[in-house]
Amino acid sequence: MANKLDVLFKVLKDEGASDLHLAAGMVPHLRKNGSTVPVADWPIFSDESLREHLKELPIDEKWKFYESNLDLDFAYALPGVARFRANYFNQERGAAAVFRIIPERIRTLEELKAPATLSTLADLEQGLVLVTGPTGSGKSTTLAAIIDLINTRHAKHIVTIEDPVEFVHQNKKCTLSQREVGQDTKSFSNALRSAIRQDPGVILVGEMRDMETIALAITASEMGVLVFGTLHTNSAPKTIDRVIDAFPTDQQQQVRTMLSESLAAVVSQLLLKTPDGRGRVAVHEILLKTPGLPNIIREGNTAMLNSIIQQGKGLGMQSMDDTLFKLAEDGKISGEDAYHKATSKQRFEQFVAEGTAPAH
Repeated sequence: MANKLDVLFKVLKDEGASDLHLAAGMVPHLRKNGSTVPVADWPIFSDESLREHLKELPIDEKWKFYESNLDLDFAYALPGVARFRANYFNQERGAAAVFRIIPERIRTLEELKAPATLSTLADLEQGLVLVTGPTGSGKSTTLAAIIDLINTRHAKHIVTIEDPVEFVHQNKKCTLSQREVGQDTKSFSNALRSAIRQDPGVILVGEMRDMETIALAITASEMGVLVFGTLHTNSAPKTIDRVIDAFPTDQQQQVRTMLSESLAAVVSQLLLKTPDGRGRVAVHEILLKTPGLPNIIREGNTAMLNSIIQQGKGLGMQSMDDTLFKLAEDGKISGEDAYHKATSKQRFEQFVAEGTAPAH
């Protein structure tokens, strides 16, 4: 029997929207190209009616978990439509949920219009690659494309640890073990500890939430594994500081030394609207390992990272501000958006003064 919400999931897919927002006391809303719009001709949910609908999707144990913890993450598949990443929570008027559509087909880096440098990350033998950015910036989509490229080019064992599993990969040249936290393993750190013993070539850690997970990810990369992880930071300097700051002061110097050897790349990503509001553009900052990078990390001199990026342009590195400036100049994003996201605002004032980015 079909779930009542399946109708809304079909609307989400047909409208080409990315998220469905449900909350007691309001009508359903879709997020489309970065803006939320109400679903036409749909009544306001009461707390009771929304809970009835939401209860139909997860298994009983997960629903009980939501009722006692007031938060729940899981994946839901609607055959022939799509998979969805679900987050249940409570808000002032009662129950609420957000569903994000997970495309059935994994898009390639070329289709995502990602910088060519990102494809070189698929050929790394070992090291830690951090893909960072705020929620909804497309980190999972970029990582899925890189994992798919490894799967196409190399014969390795890939272990993914996610909460929940989003993109389902088919075995091509690689053998994949995709593990869901809460279902296949108790925690990220438990799964990571056992993954190290599973002869992995590549490990994807969906979220590096705590000190233990971060420490294990660094250790695995030191042991010759290529480890991909995500953090909610928006630049290379902030990412490195965030990793170090996760540890007590007396351990930080040791972590700096370990990270300086193992860090292979930091890719920070934002997703901005196109000026016409009909699409979105991914903006990247890319830091790659160079002979000078370990020293800067060891000394805690993260202010010098920007000069490493500037000197490494020929290797495919790029700073967030440079990328934002170029996209605004080319009219691919609005000057105002570029200004708001830029670190060094002064350089972007010309766009705001004019009110718009220069014509393409």
